[in-house]
Amino acid sequence: MTEQFEYETYLSISSNEFKIYLFDTKNLNNYYSNNIMFDNKSEFIDLNKLNQFLDDNIFKIEKLIGQFIKNIFLIIESNSILDTYIGVKKKNYDKNINKKYLKNSLTEVKDLFKENYPNKKIMHIIINRYLVNEYECLVNQNNLQGDYFCLEIQFKSISLNLVSELDKILEKYQIKITKYLDGNYIKEYFKHEDIDFGNMIYKIVEGQNINEINLTEKNIKKPRFFEKFFQLFS
Repeated sequence: MTEQFEYETYLSISSNEFKIYLFDTKNLNNYYSNNIMFDNKSEFIDLNKLNQFLDDNIFKIEKLIGQFIKNIFLIIESNSILDTYIGVKKKNYDKNINKKYLKNSLTEVKDLFKENYPNKKIMHIIINRYLVNEYECLVNQNNLQGDYFCLEIQFKSISLNLVSELDKILEKYQIKITKYLDGNYIKEYFKHEDIDFGNMIYKIVEGQNINEINLTEKNIKKPRFFEKFFQLFS
């Protein structure tokens, strides 16, 4: 294969549908996609069917691109994803609220979540509200002045048991799961935009939601503000 392009592989799973995308990140379209739907009355994700779905598609994709898939983004749509909200109000003795001060506060909240939910893997950290002296601010504003600030932070997480099972399935293909994402969150964020699911996933991975703290450090030439700012979450 002589054509050179950059791609990412997305695997989306739910109790009644599996979807896989080879997404062309240069032309922003699906170079390959396939899905299977089935009847399932429960929320249980049938991992045996997932094995078969991967058998039917992974090798097709690898033959298509002429190389092995090494990494994959895994999107889960399930009611088992836990939404946890943590509120923080802190006195600011220096008056100036800079990036370092906010970053340290977010680190404390992340550590608090891990302490209270040791059996969960964080999928997304989202700042829903950011107040300085009761005035709502944008999360990328810098050098704000105030006596105190408040944060409302949303954590989306999944059971480590499920993570372990899914990791083992992909390991059979020598594929590492780069990041776990919440499919319902992605669809809700883009509910007013007429774009396909592959593009939705790509935009979230690339940091479209500036209120989301990215846990994965992406290998790009020019990191955006938020990726440099929150590298501690990598």
